[in-house]
Amino acid sequence: MGKLWVIFVASIWILLPFLCNSFSPETPTDRRILVLLDDFAIKSSHSLYFNALKSRGFDLDFKLADDPKIALQRYGQYLYDALILFCPSTERFGGSIDAAAIVNFVDSGHDLIIAADANASDLIREVATECGVDFDEDPLAMIIDHVSYAASETEGDHTLIASDDLIKSDVILGSKKIDAPVLFKGIGHSLNPANSLVLKVLSASPSAYSANPKSKLSTPPSLTGSSISLVSVVQARNNARILITGSLSMFSNRFFRSGVQKAGSPTKHEKSGNEQFLTELSKWVFHERGHLKAVNVKHHKVGETEEPALYRINDELVYSVEIYEWSGNSWEPYVANDVQVQFYMMSPYVLKTLSNDKKGLYSTSFKVPDVYGVFQFKVEYQRLGYTSLSLSKQIPVRPYRHNEYERFIPAAYPYYGAAFSMMAGFFIFSFVHLYSK
Repeated sequence: MGKLWVIFVASIWILLPFLCNSFSPETPTDRRILVLLDDFAIKSSHSLYFNALKSRGFDLDFKLADDPKIALQRYGQYLYDALILFCPSTERFGGSIDAAAIVNFVDSGHDLIIAADANASDLIREVATECGVDFDEDPLAMIIDHVSYAASETEGDHTLIASDDLIKSDVILGSKKIDAPVLFKGIGHSLNPANSLVLKVLSASPSAYSANPKSKLSTPPSLTGSSISLVSVVQARNNARILITGSLSMFSNRFFRSGVQKAGSPTKHEKSGNEQFLTELSKWVFHERGHLKAVNVKHHKVGETEEPALYRINDELVYSVEIYEWSGNSWEPYVANDVQVQFYMMSPYVLKTLSNDKKGLYSTSFKVPDVYGVFQFKVEYQRLGYTSLSLSKQIPVRPYRHNEYERFIPAAYPYYGAAFSMMAGFFIFSFVHLYSK
């Protein structure tokens, strides 16, 4: 018994740092990140990106992808909040990790970054497919662009792409404009049309195509033009976030520090847009930006403060909710003018836009419809780049009791008049009939 107690205490002592610093609704930013590498040399060749993450408070755990001791969870608890796969050529993960384990990791609400390259293995392609994107099936194919290439590669095969076709979203890429083109060298991918959750963040130009740069084209390329995505993101229905790219090199120190001049452009930038682009994008992926929470959902009758057990038809009520956005360090009031509430039973009987006080409080008032049954207050808020909010609160609505109606209903006055006029007419007819000669 004593030995079992010692083992139990030792287990708790080992897991305590992980449990105390883990992702939680109150501090949604990821903190513990597992980084799987093909080679530890990547740790130094991509050190600027890793150091930027560490400077923002992230705890990076570097492992070789084929390490037999790696694991994502222990005793049913996940050891990490996010996973970075910088191991494009890995044919098989070590330990208990496989494609299914990574999908389950995301399904549990954790975040993922996948960086492939021209040597992408079937395993990495499988994980990407599960996330909603398909890399070019040709293992030798790369993105080629004879128009939007980096000018320094004029004499080359034009596989070093300088792209500035970015998604227009301040919440995903930050409010500061990225002036310099982003350097990309690798493989492209297409989005699964059946997956509406995938977004193109960095797209290829209309002149780009995917092919083997070392051989002549014998058949039309499978990926062409702006349909090619260079960098994509996914926000799952459980608000887990995924970044997928076919270029591991775009995270490298060389690309971060390299100057760039887009072919045909007179402007030469001393530094590419890679560092700003990937830094801002990582803030979104790791929930430092665009993460919403809703608290203090309330409803009550006008003039009251207590939430009733049910409403009566035609009651005037007030609905309110507080919405905040995580800034990376604290919760700040979220300000928007497109948050709506539905009063719902099979279909929405009432749809109202909530007004806000600029301090996070959203509210509105309306009259309960003249229909009784079991209703729901529903807020389904989905906005590009933000975590989705799905709020639902059930409330029954009853009709008037027999003693709650007005004594004389104005709408029934014509019927009252018809009844009394019929009585008066019958009396006059009877009188005339009986006493007339």
